[in-house]
Amino acid sequence: MTTSDPKEPLESRPRILRLEIPSSTLLRLVLFGLSLWLLIRLWPVILVLVVALLIMGTLSPAVRWLESRRVRRGLGIAIVFAGLFTVAVLVVTMTIPALLSQAAALIEREPVFRASLAEHLAHYPLSTPFANWLKNLDYSAPWNHAAAIALSYSLRIFEIAAYGLSALFLALYMMIDRDRLRGGLFAVVPRTHHIRLSRVMLNLETIVGAYIRGQLITCLLIGAFTFVLLTVCGVKNAMALAVLAGIADVLPYVGAILSVVPVVLAALGHSPAVAAIVLVMMLAYEEFEGRVLIPRIYGQALRLPSSVVFFALMAGGTLMGLLGALLALPVAATVMMLIEELRVELPGEQEQVADTVLRARDDLAEEEYERRTEGVAAEQAAAIAVEISVDRKKDEHQSSSP
Repeated sequence: MTTSDPKEPLESRPRILRLEIPSSTLLRLVLFGLSLWLLIRLWPVILVLVVALLIMGTLSPAVRWLESRRVRRGLGIAIVFAGLFTVAVLVVTMTIPALLSQAAALIEREPVFRASLAEHLAHYPLSTPFANWLKNLDYSAPWNHAAAIALSYSLRIFEIAAYGLSALFLALYMMIDRDRLRGGLFAVVPRTHHIRLSRVMLNLETIVGAYIRGQLITCLLIGAFTFVLLTVCGVKNAMALAVLAGIADVLPYVGAILSVVPVVLAALGHSPAVAAIVLVMMLAYEEFEGRVLIPRIYGQALRLPSSVVFFALMAGGTLMGLLGALLALPVAATVMMLIEELRVELPGEQEQVADTVLRARDDLAEEEYERRTEGVAAEQAAAIAVEISVDRKKDEHQSSSP
């Protein structure tokens, strides 16, 4: 053991550095690690909850509309879910049988069409190798490979369907127990934040409704375009193919392929010239939708700039694939709404006069809430907070409208 000489200069003595981490910091790090571990393990459950909230936000306006017509809430929920189930059954019955018959017809006509195409290409020297390849084409290996792929993905598809049904039933239970769940949420949040919490919940419902309306508009537009195009070209089962194109349009990126390929294959059974026309027109519409319709429709509905719409779609698709691209726009709108509602000051941003006015309105609303909810249970307090926020939103809308 070495000891330092007292007469030794201070500059030459060895320095001892002590790194002391407070116990509170260690506890926070442990809690953060556990939270991250739970988030990774429970990620499918969190996605089910998010989808259930989207379903709930989509169907709640219809239930409230029925309630305003003096229909009891339980009966209104039953009517809305029965209508949703009826629409789903109608879509399946309209599309699946027609598509299966169309696919069977294409498979039956494929050898004749392939032989005629190969004979036509054999007249030209440049396309002779391709014609020989068509004549000697063997489907046994690709079909076996496709069957193996379908078998490997069958369990995954079943799992996704189970999660979808779970989200649907969870949304049903959440809508039935709305008052109890909302009261429990307000019970764990400090009373001083109840007005802001109710306003955030209303804005989230508005964002979800706007997103679903945007999806419906784009799906209806591509469905109508596909139906008119196929009807003009004389392709059979135009309605079923148009419904399939509208449903597939919900999926970002892959939706374009799923919309175009079945339509072109159906037109190919009619004639190659019609298939070429349909392919060009569908690709032109997909480009028009991606460049013009989506930024305008979702930008206006979600109050997002066109640049934010493009960036959110690319970021969501890069991070989480199809699901990330599907949820990118409502998530981006939610983040911007929270920044606005929570009065988060961004770097370089100066306080505006409107912010001061909003803070004054917040203070008045909180005073009114405190007065009306004194000694009131959590469920009733939550209903009062939502009522105050709805009235304030109506006043702001009327004052902003010309």
